[in-house]
Amino acid sequence: MATSGPPPSNFEEYAAAFPPGVQAILRQVREAVLRAAPDGKEVISYRMPAVRQHGVLVYFAAFKHHIGFYPPITGDAELEAAAKPYAGDKGNLRFPLDQPMPLDLIERLTRLRGAQDRARRGTSARTAAASQ
Repeated sequence: MATSGPPPSNFEEYAAAFPPGVQAILRQVREAVLRAAPDGKEVISYRMPAVRQHGVLVYFAAFKHHIGFYPPITGDAELEAAAKPYAGDKGNLRFPLDQPMPLDLIERLTRLRGAQDRARRGTSARTAAASQ
């Protein structure tokens, strides 16, 4: 992940900093995330591509040997178990570049984060309405 120079302003600028093979993988990950979050808005945050609804759903970034996927996934035991082989030290996921990208898993994880985001938004909207 590039950390010097001006931050990229969009996904294409971000991807352009990597070799063509990594660019192709980044595009696959991006497409999987956007399929799972069709109402999501693409942003660059912390110098990484991210997709947000009310809050950021997921971030992803290319590194020398893997694609990082953030934040750690919680709240669904089945998905946590499916993601466990990819878990890094802090629970963030690392998908090795020399293996097929688990695009179905990435979509499932993004859908979970979208549902969690909507639930948090619904809870805070109900709480705000109830306090008026």
